[in-house]
Parts: sequence; C-alpha cells; structure tokens
Amino acid sequence: MNIQNEDREYVAGTYDRFPVTIISGKGSIFTDVDGKNYIDMGSGIGVNIFGACDDEWRRAISEQASKVQHTSNLYYTEPCAKLAKILCEKTGMKKVFFSNSGAEANECAVKTARKYAADTKGSEYFTVITLKNSFHGRTISMLSATGQDKFHQLFQPLTPGFVHAEANNFDDLKRLSEENKTAAIMIECVQGEGGVMALNQEYVKALAQYANENNILLIVDEVQTGNGRTGQLYSYMNFGIKPDIVSTAKGIGGGLPLGATMLGEKVKDTLGKGDHGSTFGGNPIACAGAVSIMSRLDEKLLEGVRDRSKFLFDTFSNSKGIESVTGMGLMIGLKTTKKAREVVEECIKNGVLCLTAKDKVRLLPPLNIPMDLLEKAAEVIKNCCA
Repeated sequence: MNIQNEDREYVAGTYDRFPVTIISGKGSIFTDVDGKNYIDMGSGIGVNIFGACDDEWRRAISEQASKVQHTSNLYYTEPCAKLAKILCEKTGMKKVFFSNSGAEANECAVKTARKYAADTKGSEYFTVITLKNSFHGRTISMLSATGQDKFHQLFQPLTPGFVHAEANNFDDLKRLSEENKTAAIMIECVQGEGGVMALNQEYVKALAQYANENNILLIVDEVQTGNGRTGQLYSYMNFGIKPDIVSTAKGIGGGLPLGATMLGEKVKDTLGKGDHGSTFGGNPIACAGAVSIMSRLDEKLLEGVRDRSKFLFDTFSNSKGIESVTGMGLMIGLKTTKKAREVVEECIKNGVLCLTAKDKVRLLPPLNIPMDLLEKAAEVIKNCCA
C-alpha cells in the first residue's frame, strides 16, 4: 500500500489533496516520492517563510531539542521569554500570549477583548465586529467570527456575539457598532482565504480612528499577513495604524506549530492568572525556531520581499489569461480566465506548486526565494494561465 492509499484509508477525509507526495525539501524546492522537483510558491500556506529545512532554523530547534523539548507553563524557559521580548520590541506591543495556531491566537484575542470590555464598560459589551469575506479559523467560535456563509452551514448553532460588516464600507461598520454593544473590531488588512483582497487605506484608517474614539478595541488578524509577508513586519504597518491586539501564527514558527497574541497598552494586564492557558503554548523548541526566524526579519529582508512583489505584479499584470492581480507583498491572488484549480493542476505538472483562494490562484512563496527560481516559476504560471 503506497502513501496516498494509506492516507485515504486512515486519515480523516477533510482535505482535497493534490496527487503529490512530498518526501523532502530544501529552500524553495520540494521533492516528491518519485524524485521530481517542484518550485514552492505556497510555502506550506505561508508557513515556511525561509523555505524548507532552513539551516539556521534547523540548528536552533536541534540545539533546543538537545536541552529540553517541553516543560509546561508552570515554569520559565529562555526561548519563550526571548521571543516575547523580540516581538514586543519590534512592534511596540507590551505582552504576548503563546498558543499553537492562528485560530487559537484569535480565540485569545477575542477572550481578551471581551474581558477588557466587561471590566471597563460592562458584561453586556461582548459583540465583536468582523468583516464579510474574512477568515479567522476553524474552531466553532472562529467560524462564527469568519464572515463567509459557506463556513457556517454545517456547524450550527455557532457561537453568538459576532456580526459581519461589509468590507471597505465604513457606514456599515458604524451602523453595526451603534446597533450592538461592541467590544472589538477584528480585521485582516489583506483577506487571504477570502480571495487575497487588500482593504482600502482610507477605510482602515477610518475604522481605527473610530475604534479609538469609542473605546472599542481594534484586533488585527496577522495569521497569514504577518511576519514579513506583505513587505512590512506586520501588514497593519502598511496602513499607519496601531492595533490594541495583534494575532499571528503560520510563518512565525518557521514550520512548527506556534501562535502568538500580542497585547497592547490597554489590554496588557487584562488576562490574569488562570484566565487563559495552553499546554503547548510557548513550547521551547517552537520558540527557539521562532527566535531564529524573527531575528532575521530585518529591513534588508523586507526590502527583498517588496522587490519580489513588484516583479510578480509587473509580470502578471496584463498577462494573457490573467484578469486581475490582487494582494500585497508576497501574498498575491491571480483572477484567471481558466478555473483556478485547473491552473494549479497544470502548474503541478510543470513543476510549480501554487495554491487557491476562492476563485483565484494564490501565491505565497518563501520570502527569500531566489530570483532565478521566482522568474522560472512566474513563467510557468503565466504559460499555464494563458
């Protein structure tokens, strides 16, 4: 029985997998069970931001694994404290709660916002406004936060206390805020699973100002957009705003499960002892790897992301079979004349791994992908779209 047959026999059938079995990888290249190489334009859905088996990351986790792999959060560990310090120094946030995934990071953000609102305004202030077309995770509560009906249909009743505003429509957001006792507004500056759609600059600034003036917390979900993906360390930095809470995951761990909820000045002390917890959150090995990742997300790296982004936008704009190019940084969506799934399948045949997001081809390459590989992959994608 081969790997794909074993998977179909024994793994829950929740994934519509492509017929590729990856057995190894290095940098921006994956290799399958038959020895075929692929240029990676998906980085594990934005996780392997320095590519596969990055040497510095691998050394960091190996060294930590030889010391201690887990202690529980009843004790202190150096990687956890060091990573929290780096995140706070790079963002201006004040405290960090570590978990294992983006959904968990968002759960912590919402719990913090509701406790802060209850403490400062009253327990009836619990509503969180999110945006239509958003995606915040697959727990029951984060499905409720997600502003896409297709994710709601099978799992009723969902968690109450979430309402969804039209993206880029400030009047609709203001109306919902006035109709509900609102604890927080939660946004993605670029809606990833919703089709790689960046919010309007004016809209983001207006809602941030409104939230601040009305003592409503602003949560920015940086699970996919964060850690250099958009050409700034976090996507909100492209918009000139200062959130109260920032959630992130995916790329921060470099390939190991890690989520982080960064807490600003208003909420830095909202969660007290016993208010929240995570068995594996802040795991020493995951945090050691993340310290390696975060220490290298400097301005030179971010400039490289912006350069690569410009190349891809220029390459795909006005290309045959590509109707539009959306996104920001190395988070790019291609609206194609052909069905997105068909384009991705054709790319696989030609040695390039891409993703989809709704009706678009989605590109999330490693942030440091070499230009020669990027150029080669772009040419393949163009030809498959034409």
